Amino acid sequence: MSDRDRKPPFRRGGGKPFEKGRKFARSADRRERDFGTDGPMILYGWHTVSAALANPERRIRKLFLTENAARRLADEHIETRVAPEIVRPSVIDQRLGPDAVHQGMLAEADPLPSPDIDTLPQEGIVLVLDQITDPHNVGAIMRSAAAFAVKAIVTTARHSPEATGVLAKSASGALELVPLVTVQNLARALTELNDRGFMTVGLDSEGTEDLGAVTLQQPLALVLGAEGKGLRQLTRETCRVVARLDMPGEIKSLNVSNAAVLALYIGASRLGLMK
Repeated sequence: MSDRDRKPPFRRGGGKPFEKGRKFARSADRRERDFGTDGPMILYGWHTVSAALANPERRIRKLFLTENAARRLADEHIETRVAPEIVRPSVIDQRLGPDAVHQGMLAEADPLPSPDIDTLPQEGIVLVLDQITDPHNVGAIMRSAAAFAVKAIVTTARHSPEATGVLAKSASGALELVPLVTVQNLARALTELNDRGFMTVGLDSEGTEDLGAVTLQQPLALVLGAEGKGLRQLTRETCRVVARLDMPGEIKSLNVSNAAVLALYIGASRLGLMK
């Protein structure tokens, strides 16, 4: 099955007309500002931009499309919401760099609001990320979270990648589906989850039990640590349970995004959420 066949459902509508626009060359310093915290989010690629266009809560500031991308959006009846600028692929390459797989689509957008911990539903699963800094890994985790209907992802304001650019592309539209809760202090956030009745389970190779043998309950918070460092000591101490993922093969550890998938499958299966 091709990527084109694996599209998430979109809100349909009568698209706005496509307009030829000026090319937008960017100097290096301006490009850095666009990717910083003070500028808009940078979204690129078919799944990422299409999902953002379909999300009524996402404010799109600017939209840059190649002629082929504009035609595909029109064929799919996906509303652009803003009048796009039609540009050559090389212009988007210049903005993102030659290695970015943008598929002729780039959007500047406002970030989505971050919910508060006390607004999370007390059911299902949430993921908690303890200083996972690789945007590819965080994006892949978000994509898996969307596949398992995770209620939210909790991460720290510092030592976490911005939800833009590479992370957004790796998430493949999941930024629009899984709320991202940003907190200042992770241990305090875990304490609040504990107080609200969440079963907080930290995943660590030195865990006392195999996750598959732990009696799990809803609401469940699975806590993942950074590759190499794992969970920080205070994070481990705040979790109600620290469990490991036992592997039958010679390699006993997994990439954190792969570990997230396995933990989500075990958790969702044990809680009866796979129906």
